[in-house]
Formats: sequence, structure tokens, C-alpha cells
Amino acid sequence: MKARRQAQILELLEDEPVRNQEQLRRGLKALGILATQATLSRDIKELGLVKRASDGAYQRPTTPAPPAASGLTRAIMEFVTGVDRVHQLVVLRTGPGQAHAAAIAIDRARLTEVVGTIAGDDTILIIARDAGRARALEDRLNGLIQL
Repeated sequence: MKARRQAQILELLEDEPVRNQEQLRRGLKALGILATQATLSRDIKELGLVKRASDGAYQRPTTPAPPAASGLTRAIMEFVTGVDRVHQLVVLRTGPGQAHAAAIAIDRARLTEVVGTIAGDDTILIIARDAGRARALEDRLNGLIQL
């Protein structure tokens, strides 16, 4: 639930300016996610959100942003527990409720070998461009899990 809530927080921040925790709480509630002020405070801290000087809205830190691959690396290391491949399909296993957040990281990384992802509760289906690229992706993801 935490990973899904935090992923939704980041999506809300991309969609519109969010200037306070109450506005963030209402945005999450509209998505069917209930959160207390204390939970939102922890999420803001864990996500490293800061306020923009221009309008006071929350944003990701302005320090040099890591490339998308580092977000992918973090998500794979944190959420993915297993990788399997069949032809050009790669299946990732995660903990309960964590597939959505990991799939977002994969999509945002815009990997050239990936056509698309489909996320369930604890499983992600990645469709690769061909079997060779699926094999390379499987090796790459297995390497990240073992770090």
C-alpha cells in the first residue's frame, strides 16, 4: 500500500501543483487512498519532496536529478523478488501491492528493449521487442535484484 500511495503522490504532483498536505490528502482520497497527516509527512520525507520557491508547490528535489535508470535500479532492488522469461515476455514478481510502483519505474525509464508493461498486484508482465532483448533485460534485472 505504501509503494502504491507514494507512486500516486508522485503522479498527483506531475498533474497539478500541490501546495499543502491537505490538498495532497484530498487528491489521494479522490483516488480511493486514505492517508493521515502523519503518513503524508513520512511519505513527503521519504520521497525527498521539497517546495518550489515560485509557487510553494511540492516537487522532487532540484539537486541534480538522477537518470531514470537509477529510479529503475532503486525500484527493482526494493520491490522485485523474481524474474522469469518466456520468449519475448518477462515476468517480474513483487511483494503484495508493489507491482504498480515498480511498473511505473520501468515505464519512466523508457528502456529501448521494452514495448510495454502490465501490472497486477504482485506481478508485472513486460513485453520486449524480441526474445534476444527479453533475455538481455532478464539478465539486467536479475543483476539488479542480486545487488
